[in-house]
Formats: sequence, C-alpha cells, structure tokens
Amino acid sequence: MRKNIKFIILVLIAILIFWLFGRNLNWGEVSQSLQKANPIYLIFAVLIICLGYLLRAKRWQVLLQPITETSLKELFATTTVGFTAVFLVGRAGEIVRPMWLPMRDKRVRPSAALVTLGLERVFDLASLICFFAVNSMWLTAPPGQENQFNFVKLIAVLMLIGVIIGFITLVIYQRNSEKVIEWFSDKKLFHNRIGTIFLSVLRQLAASLAILKDWREVIAVAFWTFLLWLAISIPTWLVILGFGIEMNFSQSIFVMWWAALGSLVPTPGGAAGSFHVATAGGLVFLGIDRDLAFAVSIIMHLVYFAPAIIFGVYYFFHGDISIERFRSLLSSEHAVEEIESESPKFQEG
Repeated sequence: MRKNIKFIILVLIAILIFWLFGRNLNWGEVSQSLQKANPIYLIFAVLIICLGYLLRAKRWQVLLQPITETSLKELFATTTVGFTAVFLVGRAGEIVRPMWLPMRDKRVRPSAALVTLGLERVFDLASLICFFAVNSMWLTAPPGQENQFNFVKLIAVLMLIGVIIGFITLVIYQRNSEKVIEWFSDKKLFHNRIGTIFLSVLRQLAASLAILKDWREVIAVAFWTFLLWLAISIPTWLVILGFGIEMNFSQSIFVMWWAALGSLVPTPGGAAGSFHVATAGGLVFLGIDRDLAFAVSIIMHLVYFAPAIIFGVYYFFHGDISIERFRSLLSSEHAVEEIESESPKFQEG
C-alpha cells in the first residue's frame, strides 16, 4: 500500500509539473512543430541511442570484471529491461537491473551488480560534469544572459572540483579498504542484519574499486563512458536539428546537461514532466521559442527511452526468467537474504 501511495504521489507530481509549465503554451503551435520534425534526423538519433545502450552494457561488463566474468548479451538485455522499468515506475525501477542480471547470469551476485551500478553512476556523473565544464569554455552566452551564464560556468567549475575530490576519496578508500572494513566490523553497532548488509556492500565496493589499481582498467571505463555520453549528446543535437533549429554541437551539450538533470527526478514515465521542463528550459535559455522548445523535449524524451522499451519488452517476454522468482527478489526480505549470503572475502583485482 505504501508503494502504491508513493507511486500515485509521483504521478501527481509529474502531472503538476506538466500543468505548471504547459498552461501558458500554445498547444496548436506545439502540435505543428511536432509535425514538421524531420524524420531522417530522428531515425539516425534513435539508431545512435541504441548503440548507446550497447556501450552502457559494455562499460558495465568492464566494471564487473574485477569481481566476476559476465556476458555482454545478458548485460545488454538487463540494461534495456532496467530502463524500461525506470520508464514505467520511475527511479524506483533502478532496483530491477541488479536483481534481473543474477537471474540471467548466475555468476553475478545481486550485491555485486548493485555496487557496480553505483560506480556506474559515479562515472556517469563525473563524465557529464566534465562534458558540461569543458563545453562551457567554448559556449557563448545568449544576448542578455551574460550574468546568468557566468553563474552557470562558476557552478560547472565547482562541480568539476567536486568530481576530482570524489575520485581522490575513492582511491584512498580502495587502498585502505581492509582497515576501514575491519574498523566497522569491530563496532557493535554493525553486529546486526543491517550492519551485515552494510559491510557486504563495503566489501563489494572495495572489490569493484580494484579497477583503480590498474590505470589501464580506469582508462577503459573512462573510454566507454566517454563513448556512451557521446552517443547521447549526438542524438540530442540531431533531434534539435530535426526541428530546423540552427544550433551548434556545443549548445546541444548544454541542452543535454539540463535534460540529464531533469531525468533525476523520480517521477514515472522516465522522469515525465521534469525531463520536459528541464530540456525545454535549456532551449529557452538559448533563445528558442517556448512552444518549439517543448515540442523538442517531447520528441527527445521518446528518442531517449523508446528504443530501450522496445528491447526491454522483447527480452522480458522472451527470456527464460521466472516471474515469481523475479518478484521474490524484488521484495526487501529476499534481497537481504541474497546480500547476506555474500562471502566476506573479496577479490583483489
């Protein structure tokens, strides 16, 4: 019941966001803009987004490598099923990926998948901030927006500094993980079920951070992450060009940044409402008409999510997955049992 109430509240939030932003739009103009979109640009955007999901699966494989071997095919299937879940129920669907993969590939434990997804988010955030910070050096402020844009640049620099500090912290933890884990293990506060889960996650984090010992592996993860976000930024640009908007690649990265921020809001429908408002807001900041900007945000949202939904639905119905087993793993009780069954030992990379 609590989950149902939360879902309903998130749906209402999405509707409220749509209403607040869309109440002053000329929906006739929005409709006309949608009809004028160039399908050739959109087709190429969708194809590159499909490649992006494959790149995401490949990077996940590299992140899991210090812990266990995995299948790229199963990682791709799990990735698309996971993004389908995120689209249907919001960010709560993130739990699907670390629970689904162990059923597809028995070599992967749920906690290992969960921790590597956490690292995935770290690399995603770091890459996105780097894209934004570096791009802001070449981006020209729209007329009349100079002061606001200088503030945006300052925020980008501060976030870039935060990324550097964050990675230094991870390196320090990786090198001293045994001492850290031993310190927590000696505390009575962690001699319970929650403490066991916490210690297991610390061990899996230490194992996954073993890639930091080898700069070749770090470079490999960074390389696939760069290609992944390139496979997102190019479709963003293509969608904008598809509406006849004259915009350079640097400006499209600025729009992609706001789209990514909007996607963090945990509303169902793939951050419905917040994604559209953030994307349209970025376009309006660059001088694009509000009605046209909202039309672009609608198509961009479909381009980002539609391919994953198609693949995800296919793998869901054509996989040899027990639905009952999947539902069992999604319950907090069984998820705890899976994590508690982890061995206290972890690989040294």
